[in-house]
Amino acid sequence: MKEQLVSYERLNTIVFENSDMGSIEAAGIIREEIVGNEKEGKRTVLGLATGSSPLGVYKELVRMHREEGLSFKNVVTFNLDEYYPMQPGAVQSYVRFMNENLFDHIDIDKKNIHIPDGTIPVEEVPKFCSSYEKRIKEAGGIDVQLLGVGRTGHIGFNEPGSNHRTVTRMITLDKMTRQDAAEAFGGEQHVPRRAITMGVSSILKSKKIIMLAWGNGKAPIVKRMLEGPVSDTVPATYLQNHRDTIVLIDRPAAEKLTRFNEPWLVQSCKWDDKLVKKAVVWLCEQVDKPILKVTEQDYIAHGLSELLTEQGPAYMINIRVFNMLQHTITGWPGGKPNADDSQRPERREPACKRVIIFSPHPDDDVISMGATLMRLVDQGHDVHVAYQVSGNIAVADDEALRYAEFLNDNNKLYNRNEEPHSSDYKKILQFIKNKKEGDIDILEVRTIKGLIRKGEAKAAARYCGIKPENVHFLDMPFYETGRVKKAPIGEEDIAIITRLIEQVKPHQIYAAGDLADPHGTHRVCLEAIFQSVRDLKSKEFMKDCWVWLYRGAWHEWDIPEIEMAVPISPEELLKKRFAIFKHQSQKDGVVFQGEDSREFWQRAEQRNRDTAKKYDKLGMAEYEAMEAFVLWKYQDE
Repeated sequence: MKEQLVSYERLNTIVFENSDMGSIEAAGIIREEIVGNEKEGKRTVLGLATGSSPLGVYKELVRMHREEGLSFKNVVTFNLDEYYPMQPGAVQSYVRFMNENLFDHIDIDKKNIHIPDGTIPVEEVPKFCSSYEKRIKEAGGIDVQLLGVGRTGHIGFNEPGSNHRTVTRMITLDKMTRQDAAEAFGGEQHVPRRAITMGVSSILKSKKIIMLAWGNGKAPIVKRMLEGPVSDTVPATYLQNHRDTIVLIDRPAAEKLTRFNEPWLVQSCKWDDKLVKKAVVWLCEQVDKPILKVTEQDYIAHGLSELLTEQGPAYMINIRVFNMLQHTITGWPGGKPNADDSQRPERREPACKRVIIFSPHPDDDVISMGATLMRLVDQGHDVHVAYQVSGNIAVADDEALRYAEFLNDNNKLYNRNEEPHSSDYKKILQFIKNKKEGDIDILEVRTIKGLIRKGEAKAAARYCGIKPENVHFLDMPFYETGRVKKAPIGEEDIAIITRLIEQVKPHQIYAAGDLADPHGTHRVCLEAIFQSVRDLKSKEFMKDCWVWLYRGAWHEWDIPEIEMAVPISPEELLKKRFAIFKHQSQKDGVVFQGEDSREFWQRAEQRNRDTAKKYDKLGMAEYEAMEAFVLWKYQDE
């Protein structure tokens, strides 16, 4: 299913339910270009992008080649960019990326492949860039240019400040761009500070451009790209001046577009409870008033006359929305026994529920819902925590070495008259000492890093009151590649989750819906849970199982989305902080910091306080902080 957007967006934009569907559409456009040119005896010149956005497109093109006979023998390619300096065989190299994801799997002539050279001496870069532009021109210009957009608004590596006349050149990378690349390089400090990139002018000369954007992490920049003015502060807006650009995005990436975020501004609406709540909360933000003080004139002045006409007067709408929000607040996340639950987010029965909290990494549980977790334990529920992956790649080498030294010294202490079994320690020491950028950790290093995170998770769970037998380490196989790039999710990943759910037979499942996680691990872990729940939903015990989605590590649910808000007292917030502190390897400058330089406990507390403050501004009771949840109604699928 796809939806054409025709208002507010200044580019031809198609929104898909998911990135797979959008990728298939993009690959189809490229196939039509190749086949059409082939019939006319012409070759096709493609401009290609790297990163996560085009991966699905390349996967579909490879499938078309293998299953439908799509040939690339008459195709010439020019890649947008490459880090500088960069060896072609390095794990992070775009040469390697393109070979692994496309070129090694199709019948393209290798001499027709062009990628900026990250190995040339710096003094030769200007000459190389001029030559790159010349080769594109000699090939007849780019027929179809594939693009992704960075969170800074860059296209290629044309960072903010790049004007529309720029050509292929060396550029200094923006800090946010380097932060986004940090995971691939094992930390921001290892990301090259420069890159060679085709310029904005080079890109705009393409006959057709396909722009891709997936995920809610891209939503803010997608809105600026499509609805904002053309400006060098967001180079992607230059596409508004291109004669033939199509933008393919998924629903999460489209969530901030006016058509989706404020649909009443562009069309007549079907006013269900969800949309009414969204509109009134938005209106309160516009006029800076609590719900019960918003007037009919406020509705009219802000484009909500239709809502007034259909469901007014204003005061009755306000009362209704006030009650909707009030009923999301509960101090009993597992349901309040012996209480009327008709206006509460959770059921009162059974009074003691079996609960599984799925935590993608070994600290997501306490970071995102630590106070709720402890509340569930304190209120007598049988709480299980399941850590889905080991999180070993997020442990710094010096942490691994410190623990290896401890184990080795401990071994010496208790084996005074024997040769200590230090072969693993020597191997770890030697590897870390000689480790180069992009090297994959050996098994011994990955093992000790995993043990560090497992020990921290056990300590945090113990602090929160979780029974030792209720702590589960799933070690899902897709994660254990030793590299940032993970394997595709497989049947065994889903089977591991399914076995645990069948064993516990929970009344509640909590899962991380924080899909802005830059690692991508949250998304894969959530998909595995979704698939497992779908597979099990015909089971009798699943009829009594509710699935709640939490966020908090990277961003929070918007107020209109929240279906359960759990208040946190100052004492509980402090206790949550101490639970997060148990994860010592993730403090004081973690490996994958992201754009936010604060530690995770600081981010979590600020988000929890912000949620409470937003409820307060809308006229609800004032709390210190809140954790928020959304119910996934899988039974309706």
